[in-house]
Amino acid sequence: MPRFSIIVPCFKVQGFLRECLDSVLGQSFRDIEVIAVDDRSPDGSGAILDEYAERDPRVRVLHLPENAGLGRARNAGMPLATGDFLFFLDSDDTLTPGALRAMADRLAETGDPDVLVFDYARTFWWGGTRRNALARVLAEAGEGTFTAAERPEILDLLMVVWNKLYRRDFVEEHGFAFPPGYYEDTPWTFPVLLTAGRIAVLDRICLLYRQRLQGNILSTTSRKHFDIHDQYERVFAYVDAHPELASWRPYLHRKMGEHCLDILAKPDRLPAADKAEFFHRTAELFRAHRPAGAPVGADLAVLEGGYAAYRLRRQAERAERELGRRARRVRRVAARGVKGGWAALHSRRPLDPDLVLYSAFSHRGVLGDPAAVHRKAREIAPHLRGVWVVRDAEQARWAGLLPPGVEYVLPGTPRFRRLAARAGYFVNNVNWPDVPAKRPGSVHIHTHQGTPLKYMGADLLAKPGARHGLDVPGMLRRADRWDHSLVANRHSELVWERAYPCRFVSARTGSPRNDVLVRAGAREGDEPGAAVRARLGIPPDHTVVLYAPTPREYRRGGHVERFDAARLAADLGEGHTLVVRLHPALAAGPARGLGLAELHRRGVLVDATDEPFVEEVMLASDVLVTDYSALMFDYATLDRPIVVHADDLGAYTASRGLYLDITAEPPGHVSRSYRELAWLLASGTWRDAESARLRAAFRARFCEFDDGWAAERVVRTLLLGEEGWTPPGPAAPAASARSAAPASAQVPAQLSGHGRLAPS
Repeated sequence: MPRFSIIVPCFKVQGFLRECLDSVLGQSFRDIEVIAVDDRSPDGSGAILDEYAERDPRVRVLHLPENAGLGRARNAGMPLATGDFLFFLDSDDTLTPGALRAMADRLAETGDPDVLVFDYARTFWWGGTRRNALARVLAEAGEGTFTAAERPEILDLLMVVWNKLYRRDFVEEHGFAFPPGYYEDTPWTFPVLLTAGRIAVLDRICLLYRQRLQGNILSTTSRKHFDIHDQYERVFAYVDAHPELASWRPYLHRKMGEHCLDILAKPDRLPAADKAEFFHRTAELFRAHRPAGAPVGADLAVLEGGYAAYRLRRQAERAERELGRRARRVRRVAARGVKGGWAALHSRRPLDPDLVLYSAFSHRGVLGDPAAVHRKAREIAPHLRGVWVVRDAEQARWAGLLPPGVEYVLPGTPRFRRLAARAGYFVNNVNWPDVPAKRPGSVHIHTHQGTPLKYMGADLLAKPGARHGLDVPGMLRRADRWDHSLVANRHSELVWERAYPCRFVSARTGSPRNDVLVRAGAREGDEPGAAVRARLGIPPDHTVVLYAPTPREYRRGGHVERFDAARLAADLGEGHTLVVRLHPALAAGPARGLGLAELHRRGVLVDATDEPFVEEVMLASDVLVTDYSALMFDYATLDRPIVVHADDLGAYTASRGLYLDITAEPPGHVSRSYRELAWLLASGTWRDAESARLRAAFRARFCEFDDGWAAERVVRTLLLGEEGWTPPGPAAPAASARSAAPASAQVPAQLSGHGRLAPS
């Protein structure tokens, strides 16, 4: 008996069917049967199904003698199912890699519940991907099982059948079946979820829901949308036949009204001539099933009036929205005029030589190189007033990115404009998007975000895919404000002067945020990474493998899973912990929902993507595995092993561009396949003498100016104007550390000539 019976009804899907079947049959979890139902499809779908059945014994094909419709095609497949769980998969959708294994594991964890609800993402015909907007419902549902009464928010999810697994015995016991019609999922999903005694969730994107340009009946203009009324009649009939569910009537009554009004409000669902009839049919249904004494919310009260009143309300809403848009346009024009006059006035006031405006990562919070400079300035130059520009102060505080006592200002506010007009210094690791025009005498210090490996700035003009959404000329205009460009090595100096052909002067300071890494040294005794390990729940004696991949420009959205992280975590074996940190560009997208969050929940690995300070994550690790991330240059200052996984070097170089062949001048061993990577880590080769030799050469070239004094060097030479300042002594770790910074790192900053501002 297979674990899963996957029922796939097919009608006019020959262009998508192979992709669907391949996504199922190619899963690592193979204890399945596929029951493919050819719903008398007029295209080549039936022949494709027969082809798959011939070469894979897990596929069984049922050819219906006449077209039955989606619901009845599913019904036709159910009697053939022998699996523990039923899964109804639409034939134009696909499973994500590892989805069935994750489902099987979750079912085992929760003791085979009646229903397992999992997550999905919409994939659009133009290439975009968007995760289910209510994914938080799954994340907040907890570890165990529950009923709909205990967590009614589970009913707020999209009323579809394909984002759930159903225990076959449960379905057969209650005689659940699909009715005819076009909204057949509604009278299946509500009864099933309301009846289930044990529901579990899997907070993982297991299915990609294809949003076709055309072909979806629910997104086309048709009278077929009137079917929704019959389907809700079936829902209420089920509740009537099961008195124990009577308390759900007010909820279902409200849901029905909202669902029907939503269809009516969409401009592309119903023919204009049929909208009045649809409204009246909805109102009749609403009155017929209204529970005695149940209140009617303001949004649904319109159903108690006539269609004319409904149209007037809709017209009023549209007029209100249009007035709001016009008012916002007027305010924007007026605000630009006021800001322009205000800026002209305040630009005549003297600069404040003790005011430093800081920002990092587009105003996210106190982070990166600017944060390291700010901390050092507060220590050795407390007379300097440092103010941070923070986009969302509450969010920054919650994430630990706005420490107590740090002065901040919100961008775009009058106070921000006042400070920006008078600040003597600006420190940022990205371009300032909204500061006033640069005033003579003000000093802009650009810290960058590390050593460049990938093409940046003007070099992106040769890579149209990589510069998608970037205004390179505008970027260069903003870069013309820079006075100092911080560099950690001569490679960076050459690249930045090429990629940003502007008026700045390079400052050989090192990277301020790397000071903590240089000073950390070997991981032994009461090392700096111990607290981080404890916070992440990593045993102190484990070998920690940090995996930090970079986005791919050749894939929309940037996420490409180069290997199965769960497999790597298993192959590492006992005594090892895999820590994964995605690039910030991927943190808010669907990438984590494709398995990373679920693996973290189960303790298979540690997802450190949300850790605010990447330096702390690096300190907690023993080896870095990366591909083309600039993080390798920072990690090299720790003098800990690095493995470069470059299995798609050609594609990445062609799409984004690299300043050097990282496989020819690597910081450690290079793997070009998962097999090589797993062998390097399992055999211990990752830390052999050859690894140390490669790392030493890499450090000599790319950690040249990182000596642990970078932040103080920036403060003293660029903010305080102490020309010729040199460190009082080595900042690298003592003899117990793995290595000391090279003597060449102790190089004073190359000043641009601005120096310290004189009082105005």
